[in-house]
Amino acid sequence: MKASQGIEIEKKYEVGDDATVPALEGLPGVARVGTPHTAELEAVYFDTDRHTLASRRITLRRRTGGIDAGWHLKLPPEAPAGSGTEPQQRRELHAPLGQADVVPDVLLARVQAHLRGTEVTPVVRLETRRTTHALYGEDGGHLADLADDQVEATRLHGPAGEQPQRWREWELELVDGGPELFGPAEELLAAAGARPAGHASKLARALGGVSKGRGGLEEESPAALMAGKKAPAAAVVTVYVAEQLRQLLAEDAAVRLEEPEGVHDMRSAVRRIRSVLAAYRKLYRAVPVRRLRDELHWLGLLLGEPRDAEVLLGHLRAHLDELPPGEGTDAAREQVERKAGAAFDAGYRRLQEALQSERYFRLLDDLEGFCSQPPVLSRAVAPGRAMAAKVVEKSARRLRRSHKAAAHARRGTAHENALHQVRKDAKRLRHVAESAGLVHGGRARKVAKAAHRQQRILGDYHDAVIARNLLQTLEASQGLQEATAEVLAALRRRQTDLMEAAEAKYRKARKKSRDLLKPRVI
Repeated sequence: MKASQGIEIEKKYEVGDDATVPALEGLPGVARVGTPHTAELEAVYFDTDRHTLASRRITLRRRTGGIDAGWHLKLPPEAPAGSGTEPQQRRELHAPLGQADVVPDVLLARVQAHLRGTEVTPVVRLETRRTTHALYGEDGGHLADLADDQVEATRLHGPAGEQPQRWREWELELVDGGPELFGPAEELLAAAGARPAGHASKLARALGGVSKGRGGLEEESPAALMAGKKAPAAAVVTVYVAEQLRQLLAEDAAVRLEEPEGVHDMRSAVRRIRSVLAAYRKLYRAVPVRRLRDELHWLGLLLGEPRDAEVLLGHLRAHLDELPPGEGTDAAREQVERKAGAAFDAGYRRLQEALQSERYFRLLDDLEGFCSQPPVLSRAVAPGRAMAAKVVEKSARRLRRSHKAAAHARRGTAHENALHQVRKDAKRLRHVAESAGLVHGGRARKVAKAAHRQQRILGDYHDAVIARNLLQTLEASQGLQEATAEVLAALRRRQTDLMEAAEAKYRKARKKSRDLLKPRVI
């Protein structure tokens, strides 16, 4: 079962019990307001006993009553929060009501990277009497809803004898209208006695303010605020690692739910963090950074198994589809599917097991700890521009050496391995240059783009090498029919052609980027 999802864009306002909803027809673009509709809603919010989800601005609830009864999961915006005056934009996922105390797997998978093995239980019950005023435009389009909510909140594990909290709030949520509605609406609502809410959600108010969960990423860390051209060296790393960690946490759910590109995107985030930690390692105490890199290497290998098999399958399926149908093609397809498919299934199974392990959860804790309290040495306060330039130059020099080694390597396995090393060094330069973009701007981005071009071309080369090796193994199988052997041989020759074409493209790309990758890169 898949969860339906959408983007919620809204602003909340605190308002007194005696306030009257103003005449909303006066708002620009609003032609009429629908007849107010009142509904009784009950929502039970689920979280850990430490309010881990709430501390990360995530809400998980089961709501009955109203038109959207069911399970709701609201995720925080991907970008850091602004000043608080802008409309709040969050991704919301829905699932059917199901059982009252069983969170649907499709939603639970979305928060496992934050829960890290901890169970969720009911923490707050909200009973809301909601009166909705629908706003329509000249063309009859549904622009927005103003909800007038009378709320009673009960903490389910609060102190004995604790009384429910009661308050009133207004909530303006866009439907098909644009954000330009919020400015005039705020003026109108303020004149009626409303003021912007001091809480991000009803749950946050019910909990009375939530302390920081374990190791969560700060929405506006000091490093992020210092990430200008004068940022110290450690801030360059922290901002980049935090950005990739957010990506890793977001892709965790995609991997668990076996969504397309989830493994690839999560693996890319892991590689980026590892590359930058290696390149800037002298800024930090050796032991904690080495441990992080080792654990990232472990996770990267686990992600690589199903991803490499997935790429191989897609690569060979496309080539098989180009061949004329027949007994030999069908038999070859069956062998490819069995061999590569088994590798994909086994790799994905090992990866899923790892994502439930304490080792993986500890790695996430350590990465968040690195971002919030980096194990820096005194040189970490050096100017980031100078340090980033030095690190990029070192990575470029490493790539130049591997270029030279590949040019002189003997044809065959040695040459293939040398080109694979070029690819890895181009990838590292790309990641390091991306991090330098925070302080060096466009020049660093050009270097990253040139390195990415070489990495991508040599990635095609490497894919063809892996496919050729698999086909050679299948060709050596006992009892192979002649028609099947001919198809496998044709596929193998195709890989050789692709390798030659990719190498020719690589030579052109290298020549084109020679000026960018010469000494004093940025």
